[in-house]
Amino acid sequence: MAKGDKFYFENFAASAALSKEAASYLVECLENYDPEKLEQMMVSMHGIEHRADKKKHEMNAALAKAFVTPVDREDLDMLSHRLDDVTDKIEEVLQMFYINNIQSVDPAAVEFAKNIVKACDVLCSVMGEFENFKRSKKIHDLIIVLNDVEEDCDKLYLQSMRALSVNGADALTVIAWRDIYACLEACADACEHAGDCVGSVIMKNT
Repeated sequence: MAKGDKFYFENFAASAALSKEAASYLVECLENYDPEKLEQMMVSMHGIEHRADKKKHEMNAALAKAFVTPVDREDLDMLSHRLDDVTDKIEEVLQMFYINNIQSVDPAAVEFAKNIVKACDVLCSVMGEFENFKRSKKIHDLIIVLNDVEEDCDKLYLQSMRALSVNGADALTVIAWRDIYACLEACADACEHAGDCVGSVIMKNT
């Protein structure tokens, strides 16, 4: 591998690490939820999202100048956007708490957020292996694990949405929590899409 190629893989690994940091911070916010501190939490979360954006901009700048890239520049660009999307979606969850003026947290939301951390953790492992994708014996299995975590999130999404109807919550509460669970589900989907993007790149280049 050319010396300059290392930048791309290090950038992806750093982006995935920021997604995991955002997901872990989300769990911390929900486990110690205080609506009075929500705006402060959003500022802290936006700080993580801003660092993730910087990684995407660094990738864009490198791709604009690069003469030769380790795989198609379009694929590198797409993966960079997919990884950035994970952190964006995690930030949106807290924004939904703010928009809907949520005063207390449904325990299922904490469980869901912990599953997002799990998905981001696997995504970090995928990115750690990506540099050696032609020789890696783990990367395909990791992408399958990521899909499995996303399926667990799908089940949790269905159970949580049904519970809103079954437990007879008022209409505003149902609407608010539907928004939040849809956002959490979008985080899991974003992790899976990033993993699937890696899978596509590997298929094209081996």
